[in-house]
Amino acid sequence: MRTDDVRRHWETASPVLLILVAGLLGTGSAGADESGWNREPDWFAYTLVVCAALASATSRRRPEVAFGGCGASVVAYLALGYPVGPILIAVPVAAAAAAVGWPLRRALLWNGGLGLAVHLAGAVRFGAELTTSDRGPYLDWLVISAAAVALPTAIGVAVRIRRESEIALRVAHARRAVSEERLRMAQELHDSVGHGLAVIAMQAGVALHVLERNPGKARESLKAIQATSRESLHGMRAQLDVLRDPRGEEAPRRPAPGLADAGVLLDRIRTGGLEVTADVRVGDLSPEVDGAAYRVLQESLTNVLRHAGATLAQVRVARQGGDLVLEVADNGRADPADNAVVPADERSEGAVGPGSGDRPGSGIAGMRARVEALGGELAAGPQADGGFAVRARLPLDTRSGTADVPGSPS
Repeated sequence: MRTDDVRRHWETASPVLLILVAGLLGTGSAGADESGWNREPDWFAYTLVVCAALASATSRRRPEVAFGGCGASVVAYLALGYPVGPILIAVPVAAAAAAVGWPLRRALLWNGGLGLAVHLAGAVRFGAELTTSDRGPYLDWLVISAAAVALPTAIGVAVRIRRESEIALRVAHARRAVSEERLRMAQELHDSVGHGLAVIAMQAGVALHVLERNPGKARESLKAIQATSRESLHGMRAQLDVLRDPRGEEAPRRPAPGLADAGVLLDRIRTGGLEVTADVRVGDLSPEVDGAAYRVLQESLTNVLRHAGATLAQVRVARQGGDLVLEVADNGRADPADNAVVPADERSEGAVGPGSGDRPGSGIAGMRARVEALGGELAAGPQADGGFAVRARLPLDTRSGTADVPGSPS
């Protein structure tokens, strides 16, 4: 049995045992100091004790039953003249059940009525002393009957407020988790599909330009379009399957890409005519750092295709101390309005490729969010000697290992 179940069962059984044991053992001797002006406990007095104990068992699930059963038993017990005894334990149990289980206004109203009824039921005997100079018993009873309701009401209201706050906090955390998961999926779709469309646009521009002069080159571009579109569609379907799956975050996903896949990424960029030099030597990385670094590299190269009008891109990924440093620099004009995607060997002949239509700086905010989420830093902007550069620094684990990325020459 789990700890929560044990605690819940104990909270249900403890008031029952307290009222029952104390009432059965202490009711008979309770009237020893009240002889002469109380009724001797009989079978009915013990029946009321048992009724109050059984009613208290429903205080968690049915507070109205606990309130009515405990309150009625105590009031009847006092009104019939039985001695003040352990059955009074049922009064704070009833008041606390109402305070925890009911809205505040309703709990205060009914607990006030309970306190008044208990006080009047016992004041019949204590009020007789008001005609004399000894008012001590009545005042004592006034304090006891008021405290028996007021204190558990205050405690119960505090417990209710705490529980409502905890529930609200859990709901807020759940909503935040859902929102973060949606943002993550949106970023994944932006990175994978956006990159695929940029490569397709570039290859389509090349194919259209060389279709008549160089059918072989056009055929290569069309094959690259086919492969890129298939991969992008596969990635998009994988993300949509997660959204459709009722298991949510527990749904199976395809393995996330990492720097081990950078060779394929770079070759795909090179087939479009953009010259890419790469030095990628990173070793073993944690999945989080590996995936973030790959997405930054992918988005940076995508922006080169979309905006830079560059003929050369330089990639460097290496460890520096306890960080992974990634740099992507190009020799373009660093002008986001420049959306030419036709490779360098065709631009000299006046070719113009399709534009991307993205707003300036598209994707940089997403890259920065990825990096900063892992405690890193990202800077992106024009270089002093021309071109545009993205530099990211990611903290990494201290696990050792050396593994070069396939297809990435030094």
